[in-house]
Order: sequence, then structure tokens, then C-alpha cells
Amino acid sequence: MSQFVVSARKYRPTTFSEVVGQESVTETLKNAFRNDSLAHAFLFCGPRGVGKTSCARILAKMLNCTNRTQDQEPCGTCESCTTFAQNASLNIIELDAASNNSVEHIRSLNEQVRFQPQAGTYKVFIIDEVHMLSQAAFNAFLKTLEEPPPYAFFILATTEKHKIIPTILSRCQIFDFKRIQTADIVAHLQQICTSEGITAEKEALHELATKCDGALRDALSLFDKMVSFGGKNITYQQVIDNLNLLDYEYFFRTTDALITEDLASVMQIFNQVLSNGFEGDAFVIGLAQHLRNLLICKYQALTHLLDLSDGQHEQYHAQAAAVEESYLLGALELLNDCDVDYRMAKNKRLHVEMALIKLSFLNRRREEGTSLSSPPAVVTPIESSPIKQEKVGGAKAGNSSVTAPDNTTSVSSISEDEVTNATTAHQPEAKSDAEVSSKANADAASAPKGHLDVAGLGSLDDLVATVRDEQIKKQEAVSKVISLDDVQHVWDHYIEQQNSPTVSSVLGSTELMVKDNAIVAKVGSTISKNIILQELQLIEKLREDLGVPLLRISIEIDPNQSNQDRPKTMTVKEKFEYLCSVNPNFRDFSSEFGLKPDHV
Repeated sequence: MSQFVVSARKYRPTTFSEVVGQESVTETLKNAFRNDSLAHAFLFCGPRGVGKTSCARILAKMLNCTNRTQDQEPCGTCESCTTFAQNASLNIIELDAASNNSVEHIRSLNEQVRFQPQAGTYKVFIIDEVHMLSQAAFNAFLKTLEEPPPYAFFILATTEKHKIIPTILSRCQIFDFKRIQTADIVAHLQQICTSEGITAEKEALHELATKCDGALRDALSLFDKMVSFGGKNITYQQVIDNLNLLDYEYFFRTTDALITEDLASVMQIFNQVLSNGFEGDAFVIGLAQHLRNLLICKYQALTHLLDLSDGQHEQYHAQAAAVEESYLLGALELLNDCDVDYRMAKNKRLHVEMALIKLSFLNRRREEGTSLSSPPAVVTPIESSPIKQEKVGGAKAGNSSVTAPDNTTSVSSISEDEVTNATTAHQPEAKSDAEVSSKANADAASAPKGHLDVAGLGSLDDLVATVRDEQIKKQEAVSKVISLDDVQHVWDHYIEQQNSPTVSSVLGSTELMVKDNAIVAKVGSTISKNIILQELQLIEKLREDLGVPLLRISIEIDPNQSNQDRPKTMTVKEKFEYLCSVNPNFRDFSSEFGLKPDHV
């Protein structure tokens, strides 16, 4: 069997131009060679798998290359480059600080620095994972790093820059490596597919690039795994199945069902996700990311923040056009709360399902104002009331007026704006009192028995006045001033009727305030807030007993409250002293029988 070489080693960059996604670093190093202004110590820091060690090796090879190209790249053909490629160079020494982190290893390195290179011009020391060095090793390395001989260069590499002591940082030229963009990783994988004769769907390569989180080495490892699984043909479905990833189609279907309030489809999709072996939090995080992408699609200036393939771009923009921005904002808030509280939930499946139920009816909840924090104004129908016959044009109707029978059609659910518009559009022409009186008598005589005379209801001005009276009554109900004593009385009465000790404890420890004719409830944690949010009967009782149908109630979290009024834990001795302070005879009793506080 032939020896297999993984792609991360087979396609390791050998020149600066082959390094993926680190143009700022490579161009700076090449310019330093052009200007002959190369520092003696470098620090390459950044995430894993982004090219730190590769750039360190290319830089070391460049220092001893005798035939550099005009573009400041190693030739790859001279004796120094050839021996380096065969791992036989005596001038380039690599040290793994993870396993050689003691002061003795650094002293040995300092001894090697004293000897001049056997062949070539420079001696290069590459120390990987330098943050693993001990404090004593760092101190032993300081002098050599600051004032090395002219033929010595040091290249340090680390993934945790913050663990390196400042005295080392001040002696190095620091280069920060960034995470590689998904598009650059996809392009690199496509080049490898072309070289290896592999056919791969672009969606599959994009999914591999997204999964690796900006680390090209991880992407190449996943790529090798997919080649072993699918051979010369890699499809998107193979990547989803083999890497156990959630297909983004799940989230498109879920969003379509949520905005149409199709709760049954939402629950079936979530059950399918669980049946495929995924955890509930993975679905919540993926759905939140999906809704975040939809929100970004609504802003043309933010489309560069979308890490999507070309086909996904079109699909996301199409769905974003069908979803309101307000819905996306509310849904993201709900999903974020669900994700934060997921770890503490005992029944995790039910916890996610409750969030999905809220998402399904989120628009309806906002319209009906069921939110505790800021319920919108509720429009109630105008109660039907008989409208008496009044003067028409200043003349009495007399005996010619017709009284509406008991089955009279009443006026209800009419707004003041509609009445005003109707008044403006149908202003009656001015007539004399005689004309109005004679017309009323004629209509009364010709009207069939039991038929309602519309003219007998009065003029539109009277109808407008009636509607305004009803609106004034509603406003008076809303503007009714509430007191803290009344609120506390209703609150305590609700606690007495509770059967749940948990709810009673939370409500009993809640601090109530009245601010701007609204109730402000302060609790000590998010759990207490959620418990009160579920007590919808409490809100209805407050509004009903206080006589304010549109009462506003907000719940605030006060972290300091959780530490207030907490009973102090007493030791046995403190308990004994407390009992003696309450009853002095208790001390005599314990002395007489030889009792000690530790046994009381």
C-alpha cells in the first residue's frame, strides 16, 4: 500500500504567494526583504490552522536562499532550499515549546546560538507554541532574544498571545494572523479538487469551509475525510450526513411554518431533527443564525456580513422579503433567551418546544398585546345604547315620531374616525324647519309597522356626540389613578389563593412600585421573571380589581435583590448564644447539665 500524505502536508505552502488569506503578513515580509529591513525576532500569533508555522518556515528558507526571485520568493532549487525541503538543513532549528518548556531547554538553545552556521549565512530558530514556556524559561531567553549574534534569527509562533510576558513581546516584531475567509477556503479546496481530479459540489465545499471556523488545516482534514467517504465525487448531502450537520433547509421550512402559524409543521420538523440525533440547542442556535441572516438581508449595506454561497444568497433574500423585520427582532430575542436558559432546563425538549410555540404565535401576541411589559391599547366595542329621538332642525317630531321596537339594530364597534369621515362625506343640505317637519311626518305615515325609521335616530352630529361620550368613558377608565396599597392588596390576595409554593415564594419576594400609573415589579433573577410572566391570571386580576383595563405592568431584574433579606447561616455556637439571649435561663440549664454548645 502506498504511503498516504494528508492534504494539510501535501499542499503546505512553500512560497509566500501560496499562503491563503494572509496577504497583509506576506506582503510585509516581502517588502522587508526588498528594503533590507528585516528584524531579528518575529512573533506570529493567531488562531490554529491559519498559516503561522508555514510562514515561519518560508521566512527561514528565504533567509538562506541564494537565488531569490524578483518577487522575493525562495527559488526552491538552490542547495539551501533543497536541504530544507528534505528536512536536512542544519541552519534551521525547530523547537516545540509545548514539550521543551523548561529552563534547561532554553539554556541548551542559547548554547546553540553561540555556534555560527556550518553552511549558509544565517541560523534560524523556530519556536512553536512559545506561550507554553515557563516563567524561568522566558527569563533565561530574554538576553539572547534581545541581543542575538548577527547571524541568528528567531521566529516565535503562538495561539495565545496574552500568555506571553510583555518583556518578550517588546523584543519581537508582532504579526497577527486572521481567520481565513470562507470564500478563500472554498477557492483553495476547488484548486485541490482540480489537481486531484475530484468532482465536488460548491455547496459541499462551502459547508466544509463553514464548519472549520476559519482554519484551513481543519478544512483540509474534513476534505480528506469526505474523499475517503465519497471517493472522487463529493456531494452536499454526503457532507451533511457524514459530518452530522443540520441542513439549512430545516431552517427555511421552519421559518415558513412559523410565519404562517403552522404549529403542527414546526413541531414535526423539530421532532425530525431530534430523531436524527441532534441536540435541541443545536437547532436553536442554527435557527437563530438563520433568522440573523434574514435580518441582514433586509439591509443592502450589510450583505457582506453574510457567509453564504451564491445559491443560498438568492434563497435567503427571497424568504427575507416575506418576513417582517419586527418579527425577526422578536424571534431573535426569544431564541436568545431559550439558548441562555437551555442548560438549566430539566425537560430540554419541552423548553425548546415552548419557544417554538411562542414563535409560532408571535405576531398574534403582539397584536393582542399579551406582553406583560408593554401591552398595546385594546380597542373594545362600543356598547349598544338606545338613541332617543331628539329635535330635528329645531322642530319637535311630535306624534309623527316612531319609536324603535325591542329588536332595534344597535350601533357597535364603530370608531370615532369612521363617524367623523362619514359626517364629512355626507353633510346634509341646509333646510328650513318647516321642510324638515313636513318630511318627517310624511316618512312616519308611510313607514310600515315594526320598521325602524333611520331618520328617527337623530342627526349625525348626535351620533358623533354619543360616540365621543363612550370614548371619554374609556379614557377615564384608563386614566384612573392607582395606589401602591391597592396593588399590594390585590397582589397579596392572589398569593393566598396560590397552591404552588414556588409561585408564592417568588411573588412574595417581589418588590412592587407604581410609576407613571403603571406597576413595576422588581425580581432578583430571570427565573423569577419567567415565573411571573406565566401567571396571566394575576395580570387579569390586577386589571379587573383595580378597574384599569389597560393597566401596564413591567418586570425588571434587580441582581441586588437576590442578596437582600437572605437569612444568614448560623453556626452551632451562634445558635446557642441566640437562644441564651432570648432566654437567659438556657445558659444556666446548659451549665447545670454540663452541655456544651457543640452538642446543643
